[in-house]
Amino acid sequence: MDQASARPFGLRPVELPGQLAVGGLLLAGGAWVVRGVWEIRLSMAGEPASGPPDQGDGVHRPLNALEDSYHFVTTLAGGAGFLCALLFVSWLWRLRDNARALSGEEPRYGGIWVYLGWIVPILNLWVPRGIVADAFETTAPGRRIPASLNMWWGLWLIGMLSGVGLFYRDSTDEIIARAYHEVWPLLASDAAVVGAAVAGAFAVRAITRVQEERMRAGLTAGEPVGALPLS
Repeated sequence: MDQASARPFGLRPVELPGQLAVGGLLLAGGAWVVRGVWEIRLSMAGEPASGPPDQGDGVHRPLNALEDSYHFVTTLAGGAGFLCALLFVSWLWRLRDNARALSGEEPRYGGIWVYLGWIVPILNLWVPRGIVADAFETTAPGRRIPASLNMWWGLWLIGMLSGVGLFYRDSTDEIIARAYHEVWPLLASDAAVVGAAVAGAFAVRAITRVQEERMRAGLTAGEPVGALPLS
């Protein structure tokens, strides 16, 4: 019987979900790099004589080819971000459940917060990081949290709160107008998002590796594992 089939009830392999989450993070980071490149192109091209795409009072002029391609790029980036979110949450759910099974302790945050923690205002400033940190600390008591985790979360917050990064308050046409006149805030926010994606990939790899090592060590040593039901 191999290790995979010998896993105690309540433990599930986390390595593949971790790899998928890393891939999703890097894909999203790459998509934001492309966004930044298009914003630079818009800035260098300059605003057309006809003015911004959104003319105000509900009037929009026809987009030129570059502006139209930016809409396409932002749509692809949004899709990459959505896929990244699905893969990351799937990894996080498994990480949390494994940590509970390994420790026999209830997680600090209920299972619903794996989803709601990202979208509830104010709470989304710390709950997602708290879920990851709690899973790590219960998996490996006494071990220092990877620096990449704090770096990921700090850059994520910058990208989220800047208003020009992850959660835009303006329409795509309004962002195009920003790129024409003041591109640097857009690029700074894009850089924060890309940095968060890279740091997040390192954090996921490090935390996944620690949990897999703990599970393998427990199986080898015959360590008792709490067989708590999954939620």
